[in-house]
Amino acid sequence: MRHDPDVRLRRRALLLAAGGLLAGCTRDPEPTEVHLRLATGPAGAVYRRIGGALAAHITEHVPGATVTTVPSGASTDNIRLLRAGDVHLGLSSLDAVITTDGNVPDGISAVCRLYDSHLHLVVLASSAIARFGDLEGRRVSLGARDSGTQFTALRALALGSVRADGRNLSQAESAAALEHGAIDAMFSLTGVPTPAITELARSRPIRLIPLQEQADALGSTYPGPYAPAMIPSTAYDGVPATRTVAVPNVLLVRDDLPEDLVYAITDTIFTHTGAITSARRDDAAAIPEAWQINVRTGISTAAIPLHPGSAAWFRDHKR
Repeated sequence: MRHDPDVRLRRRALLLAAGGLLAGCTRDPEPTEVHLRLATGPAGAVYRRIGGALAAHITEHVPGATVTTVPSGASTDNIRLLRAGDVHLGLSSLDAVITTDGNVPDGISAVCRLYDSHLHLVVLASSAIARFGDLEGRRVSLGARDSGTQFTALRALALGSVRADGRNLSQAESAAALEHGAIDAMFSLTGVPTPAITELARSRPIRLIPLQEQADALGSTYPGPYAPAMIPSTAYDGVPATRTVAVPNVLLVRDDLPEDLVYAITDTIFTHTGAITSARRDDAAAIPEAWQINVRTGISTAAIPLHPGSAAWFRDHKR
């Protein structure tokens, strides 16, 4: 039987009134008001933009909910913040959540799958680096510490037996360091296009190193979260289409959030996707990655279980 969202929201108010505070939350005396924290990512990352958009639309459309964003190192850092109770929601790449034995950390589940990130390996056009193996001994940004970029880049380097001189820099820091010659290459696991690389390509000619072999190695060694992909020629000025590996991104949630609250959050994400992307694709405020958000793929969170509230929403909106 299809559930009425208004009934769910009224029931949520009763649950919150009866159950007291959410873990780590503060609230006004009105029991229907909840203050949630959403962990995003570092400067220059798509996680910052899409996390901010999600927070704004949940605040606007879920009665009584206010969501603030928390800057972070990204995926691995967000998982740590969730498990510690410092945030209630967080973005993560799928591979960083699933352990090598296929398990998921206790206390967290998924709201939904959002969009896929592509692993970029960026060098200046004048660089002598032509292939993945040329990273041996080079100064390479692995992304922010505890980020999904670091997680996936270290896996790829290990599988290729490549020993790079790794640095932990955010996307914005990586782009600036590459532009000024402080590093030789940068990894970035992110949406396409990503702001930091877009700005770099406008100031200096760049190249993307093909990662087809790394995609195959990651997919065969860690089945599930990895798939071969292509960064299109339209992504960055002067950069041809380049083969790489894609990893899905998910919105995670603490298991102890009430079912009806997570139901309402899930409903907002899929009902107001157009507002999250921006009304026009040529709008400067548009978030291209959000165009991938849809009900058909949203339920596909692999080994990560859906929160009961999200699972209920997907059951109610089968197509």
